[in-house]
Amino acid sequence: MKKRIALWSCVFLLLVQVGFIYGFSGLNSSSSTYDELKQFTEVLDIIQRNYVKEPNSKELIYGAIKGMLNALDPHSSFLTPDDFKELQIETKGEFGGVGIEITIKDGWLTVVSPIEDTPAYKAGIKAGDRIVKIDGKLTKDMSLTEAVKLIRGPKGTKVTLTIWREGFKEPKDFVITRSIITIRSVKAKTLEPGYGYVRITSFQENTTSELQKALLRLEKKNKPLKGIILDLRNNPGGLLDQAVKVADVFLDKGLIVYIKGRKERMDFKAHPNKHTHAYPIVVLVNEGTASAAEIVAGALQDQHRALLIGTTTFGKGSVQTIIPLEDGSAIRLTTALYYTPSGRCIQATGIKPDLLLKEGKITEEKSPHPILREKDLERHLQALEKRKKDGKKNEPKDFLINVGLQILKKWDVLTHLRYN
Repeated sequence: MKKRIALWSCVFLLLVQVGFIYGFSGLNSSSSTYDELKQFTEVLDIIQRNYVKEPNSKELIYGAIKGMLNALDPHSSFLTPDDFKELQIETKGEFGGVGIEITIKDGWLTVVSPIEDTPAYKAGIKAGDRIVKIDGKLTKDMSLTEAVKLIRGPKGTKVTLTIWREGFKEPKDFVITRSIITIRSVKAKTLEPGYGYVRITSFQENTTSELQKALLRLEKKNKPLKGIILDLRNNPGGLLDQAVKVADVFLDKGLIVYIKGRKERMDFKAHPNKHTHAYPIVVLVNEGTASAAEIVAGALQDQHRALLIGTTTFGKGSVQTIIPLEDGSAIRLTTALYYTPSGRCIQATGIKPDLLLKEGKITEEKSPHPILREKDLERHLQALEKRKKDGKKNEPKDFLINVGLQILKKWDVLTHLRYN
């Protein structure tokens, strides 16, 4: 009896917490909500009294919360205290695992993109790969949280990911040795005198400071720096505030992005920079460019600050807010959609580059292989190098980098044709 009272108290406390955080107006506006809550508590009572063995009250509540959030969209979820701690560690740019960004498509665990220079990347895992098993365990209808727990582990241990990929006759096992994934979010180098290359792999707590240092190094080495290629390909996103700050590095005024929830709008604007970076920018994007990376690409494109080349981006235009709960757990809740400066909501549509290019040719983006984007996810929201020893130039092998470099060299001519 005491345990049943404790369970009901837990339910009441949960409802009170939700009420105080978001207000009771939503509940008061609909008597059907009360009827549904009555049914929910009735089921809890039946389980508590009749289940074959005595259930754990906390597990029941956690399970119910997970179910609620999973029913909303692919990006809303419940984080146990351990999951919440892992998330906080991950945003600092270091965690144990193999280095992949994953999502759910058609009930299957699917790779959005491997993180560059990680064990998964080196093992050959690709964007769009379907992970059908983790160490022999089927991933069909597995939650992202459970999958992450199975994939992550101590450095030096192995995990087997069974992958199905378009073109495979049957699923293939990839045995990957886990490592401490320290994400160096910004990499930079000089392509040739006067032209630089900057790659942002994800948006972590220190991304903006890393970017500013990288640009200063390039500018010091190249006097003057005539232009840069900003590579956002296969960048799965990250922190919203870092995306805004990165865009702000290249913009001195104007809107960067705005987000709209059910009741309010929030604008993020650029500020004058003490040290300006006024040179031309070519941004590389592809189907693995998602979330925060799309915010940067969209802002630079709409403000006519950069030329985008590549393929249409992933299309994740929703904003998730992490709301901590008293017991150390948290909920990740989709609270708004973001819009580029021109008012584009790219949710499930993505950002179309100025020049559509694949690796090796101009394209209309027709491909024999399906590409995973936000619109493919269940319950998705609808839109409201080093020099050679002989001293000769070491031309980049990457086709899009080569194209970007040629565009920078002809920038004045091309921008005149584009805007006139």
